[in-house]
Amino acid sequence: MAVFSKSQVPQFSVDVYQNEYLPEGGREVNAIVTVTATGGGTTGGVPLPRATPTPSSVPDRAAPAAGVVIMVDCSGSMDYPPTKMRNARDATAAAVDTLRDGVAFAVVAGTHKAVDVYPGGGRLAVADPATRAQAKDALRRLSAGGGTAIGTWLQLTDRLLSSADLAIRHGILLTDGRNEHESPQDLRAALEAYAGRFTCDARGVGTDWEVKEVTGIASALLGTADIVADPSGLTADFTRMIENAMGKGVADVALRLWTPVGVEIAFVKQVAPTVEDLTGRRTEAGPRAGDYPTGSWGDESRDYHVCVRVPEAGIGQEMLAARVSLIVPAADGGAPEVLSHGLVRAVWTDDMAASTSINPQVAHYTGQAELAQVIQQGLDARKAGDVDGATAKLGRAVQLAAHSGNEDTAKLLSKVVDVVDAATGTVRLKAKVAEADEMTLETRSTKTVRVKK
Repeated sequence: MAVFSKSQVPQFSVDVYQNEYLPEGGREVNAIVTVTATGGGTTGGVPLPRATPTPSSVPDRAAPAAGVVIMVDCSGSMDYPPTKMRNARDATAAAVDTLRDGVAFAVVAGTHKAVDVYPGGGRLAVADPATRAQAKDALRRLSAGGGTAIGTWLQLTDRLLSSADLAIRHGILLTDGRNEHESPQDLRAALEAYAGRFTCDARGVGTDWEVKEVTGIASALLGTADIVADPSGLTADFTRMIENAMGKGVADVALRLWTPVGVEIAFVKQVAPTVEDLTGRRTEAGPRAGDYPTGSWGDESRDYHVCVRVPEAGIGQEMLAARVSLIVPAADGGAPEVLSHGLVRAVWTDDMAASTSINPQVAHYTGQAELAQVIQQGLDARKAGDVDGATAKLGRAVQLAAHSGNEDTAKLLSKVVDVVDAATGTVRLKAKVAEADEMTLETRSTKTVRVKK
């Protein structure tokens, strides 16, 4: 393992966990790559110059390191009940209060169109006591009315975050309904256009929104997704999201995989803290190398499952199966900087005990990925009226959650099924399930637990 530091950002380390031993003829190599960032502190803003800048402009002399745009659903359905819109205003105000001095920010009202209600003019404000007060005053005038076209909200957010030189570009999106005023193709095109340009956390409030839309937005933009079933919980949730965004110290980090001739990449997945398949997001980075985006980082640790297929080899032979590097783009557009790296190896042996042993980290996360998959399949089967299929899949989910110690997911599953025997996955579907409970299970199905040390 090698570690490199970069000024004013966290220090990164890479650890590789694997069983490198393969039987004769074995080709598949699995490894869990743990990436840890430490020492970044809480970055995101820089001191402002003495002269107070205008609210609608970012000063050239002290461009903020971070920018946040909060997108608030203001469609007509936000008035049913009226407390929903009031809670959304209060939550956004709390989020604005949580911004540190020097952070660039804006508030967007989203309906069938997008309007930057503060500071306006297609620009960002810089957080200080005066601009926070002005933003909260603008929030009091927000009202519900109109449709929902989330692609337009994302388009305006990208334009705002591109208006200043920002290292961290982050969006927060709140919606209470389905994206009914633009086509699914329009939303998909927007997500493809803005992936890699900013990260975005997405929240669904109430139970009238589409889980796959909200989780799809967060997945494409490398953010988090969650349900806030009771609008009164929005303030606490928004505050946590802003605090998390303020902790990010470096953006646009990528996992670079280099493989020797003859080695194929089967998949690359983030497996903790959530399951996210990165395989299809590869961008070529030179001969036999490709980059997989990981988004922005603060002080945190994440796990990735890398699976490669190597050429067949004889007993006693060994090879480098892959080199995993963590990189960030260079500010001057030159060669990216390597923050850390690790090696994945393959060794062929006739020792059956060594070659058939599954690394505990690999086994654990293979189970966590299956857990996320069978929950989705079980809920889809339940919605389709396939009782047997839903029972089998959700039973398997209960078994996996119990085996891995994923207590949070086990609790969510218990609201959808009656557990007869967790160890064997024997369950019965509940006759009545609260819509919020089912949506919570679906939204949080990809959350994983780390390997028990």
